[in-house]
Amino acid sequence: MLKPFDPIVVSAVAAAGACSIAIDLRERRVPNVLTFGTAAIGLTLAALHATSVTLTGALAGLAIGLALMLPGHVIGATGAGDVKLMAALGSLLGPGRAGYAVLYSMIAGGVIALIVAARRRRMSVTIERAAALLHTPGVAAEIEHPREHNRFAYAPAIAAGALAAALGL
Repeated sequence: MLKPFDPIVVSAVAAAGACSIAIDLRERRVPNVLTFGTAAIGLTLAALHATSVTLTGALAGLAIGLALMLPGHVIGATGAGDVKLMAALGSLLGPGRAGYAVLYSMIAGGVIALIVAARRRRMSVTIERAAALLHTPGVAAEIEHPREHNRFAYAPAIAAGALAAALGL
């Protein structure tokens, strides 16, 4: 388990998060070199006992981040890079904090989605379609059709969620 404030973990999460935000906003993707590199750093720090996350904890955090984000990718709500980013950050956070990071990322993603919808003047359509997801099977493919202007970079939400978890919030 992490100390309430582990400066190495917080610094690594903040650095990886800042890089992922910059790249995702510019290129609309999160590259493998960033996600695999972050995971390697998380596993290395754990193996060297540089943080309070054990190597087993780092592997468990990676698996939890992957497992909790993968359903969003399967239904088309997030990209594969987003899933790999959360898994990589999970290796830094460990299993307990990885779960919180996913939860906080979902909250941040919802807030960002509302801001983006408002800026694009699509608030009513966004709310209607979110409600349709809850009660109409098979509507996700129609909502996520490429002709729709409803995609946004999700790395900022993941970075915010992971940083909140790293800070022990």
